[in-house]
Amino acid sequence: MAETLDKRNFIFADSTVTPVGTMYCIGKNYALHAAEMGDDKPRAEPLVFLKPPAAYLPHGSVLTLPFDQGDVHHEVEMVVVIGRDAENVSAESAARFIAGYAVGIDITLRDVQREAKNNGWPWARAKAFAGSAPISQIVPAYALDGGRGDFDLELFVNGYLRQSGNTRDMTHSVNELIAWLSGIFTLRRGDCIFTGTPHGVGSISPGDKLEARLGSVAHLAIEVEATAP
Repeated sequence: MAETLDKRNFIFADSTVTPVGTMYCIGKNYALHAAEMGDDKPRAEPLVFLKPPAAYLPHGSVLTLPFDQGDVHHEVEMVVVIGRDAENVSAESAARFIAGYAVGIDITLRDVQREAKNNGWPWARAKAFAGSAPISQIVPAYALDGGRGDFDLELFVNGYLRQSGNTRDMTHSVNELIAWLSGIFTLRRGDCIFTGTPHGVGSISPGDKLEARLGSVAHLAIEVEATAP
């Protein structure tokens, strides 16, 4: 079934389609997660890394883990999709550039990332490989009737709750992130922002079934398999 899914476009709940753009991923945007990763210093600016469009994996897909790359972790996140080009926008006007909301999982090759950190290398191989960004169907911003503030975030592995948090606990808000990113990169229609993960990240293995939820708004389900050696 996974081969028939559209891996080039975001599909919205109202059946509109937007080609997947650049993914801007925010690290350590929840204090408890930063602490569990060994970093409890206040962060004045967001920590950002990128994933390419090929990292996108839609709801209902099978995630194929890279072979022999060590420990692999889940990181559940609220994802915000940009609806029109944004350059140097203010935090006050940022909401006008949001097309929709989703729940996603930042799949991370943790051992590969750890080696990169220790050697001062980029994280791309650990964070940006094909399929490393499962994302649910996109809920249009207009459909939320202004309820865009606080969402519960949950991730289940084989039916067991692994991560739980709320977006109110983000260090940098969605509007602040859009303003900051648009002043550096210029955001384009179809780009999206992974807004950070709450604490509780952990390992996944072949055969696992992952479910992620953004309150009652969005739901994501994927299965995990291994690449044959």
